[in-house]
Amino acid sequence: MGSDMDMRDRIAAALKQAMKDKQAERLSTLRLINAAIKDRDIASRGTGEEGGVGDAEVLAILGKMAKQRQESARAYEEGGRLDLAERERAEIGVIEEFLPRQLSDKEVAKAIDGAIAEIGADSIRDMGKVMGVLKSKYTGQMDFGSVGPMVKDRLSA
Repeated sequence: MGSDMDMRDRIAAALKQAMKDKQAERLSTLRLINAAIKDRDIASRGTGEEGGVGDAEVLAILGKMAKQRQESARAYEEGGRLDLAERERAEIGVIEEFLPRQLSDKEVAKAIDGAIAEIGADSIRDMGKVMGVLKSKYTGQMDFGSVGPMVKDRLSA
């Protein structure tokens, strides 16, 4: 069970360090991350999950937070509010420290091939299974929103 706490421990340690170093902006981002995890813990308590959400869920939360900020930063840039865009990007930087390295397009394509081969998927009906394999191996390393259509293309070819 020790490794389940890994992500939370890393975030908690970073939070303590940011407090010590008086890094106000970093601290506020880490607090937001913690709050998002706690919200998910509370939500999952209803489903009887013990000890809160695990690493995979934490990664999913972080991925979502980074994506929201990327969208905000883009909107701010288009609106000429570069100061606000900068702030969003700084938050993304903090969030991404806890995310595994993002796979390149080439690596994503290879992962999709691997997942298709692994379950012998040969039609669009297998899409859910392929996505399941990818999610179990690459959570936090790829954007499943854009991977879905890629898998669909491969299976309908």
